[in-house]
Amino acid sequence: MAAMRNRPIPGSSGLVRTMSLLGDPVLHAPCEPVTDFGPSLARLIEDMFATMYEAQGVGLAANQVGVPLRVFVFDCPDDEDVRHLGHVVNPTLVEADGITVRGPEGCLSLPGIEAGTPRFDRAVVEGVTADGEPVRISGTGFFARCLQHECDHLEGAVYTDRLTGLRKARALRAARRAPWGRTG
Repeated sequence: MAAMRNRPIPGSSGLVRTMSLLGDPVLHAPCEPVTDFGPSLARLIEDMFATMYEAQGVGLAANQVGVPLRVFVFDCPDDEDVRHLGHVVNPTLVEADGITVRGPEGCLSLPGIEAGTPRFDRAVVEGVTADGEPVRISGTGFFARCLQHECDHLEGAVYTDRLTGLRKARALRAARRAPWGRTG
């Protein structure tokens, strides 16, 4: 635990960036792979943590702050309240299986709107860190939902794209009525 105390808290030196909201084209196009692993990537990740914490979220993809790169950050509990904290660069969802659970899902790019969204109960993401080191992250329950949600963002999808019928209609109607709504 002493080693943890010596590390800076993610986002503590970051700047809060403006959140891209549903309807913003950057949210609806696949993101580009990261090729520059220099200081600008480290700054982006730090800013993403600061932005996620300010918005009281558990995950954030780079395109949610207007940067169309394949990066996401997370600070998310699983169903056993184990905290998962980190980031993934150029992530790939390599496994998503187990039972499908329809659970409440929200998004920082659709503030205040939730809908029962089907997700697999287990997910595995592979990618690299900001230093280019390989990383493999496994999650179950709520954390698996987070991993799948953030990977969807990087493919240009938001959780409402997974909804059908009345759930989808209600969520999009709520988004249009929201003060920030611009679903055109």
